[in-house]
Amino acid sequence: MMPGGGMMGWGGYGAFGMGFVGWIFMLLFWGLIIVGLVLVVRWLWDQGRPATGAGTGGGAAEAPLDILKRRYARGEISKEEYDRMKQDLA
Repeated sequence: MMPGGGMMGWGGYGAFGMGFVGWIFMLLFWGLIIVGLVLVVRWLWDQGRPATGAGTGGGAAEAPLDILKRRYARGEISKEEYDRMKQDLA
């Protein structure tokens, strides 16, 4: 028997013993490190962007006049209401 060789050079652990578990933990460790780095980079990237309007699904805030035009086009408000609200916005 060779000194320190154990079972066929595996140190007594075998191919699917502690050596395999060690590889799994190493992969999990590096996977978590990479995911953490990606999350930090995304967070830093978002910090540099201007804030968007709330409730718009992440898009740019819609102008009040555009909302008014859309409401008039849908028939939600009359022509008189549209003109009055347009004057209020101007």
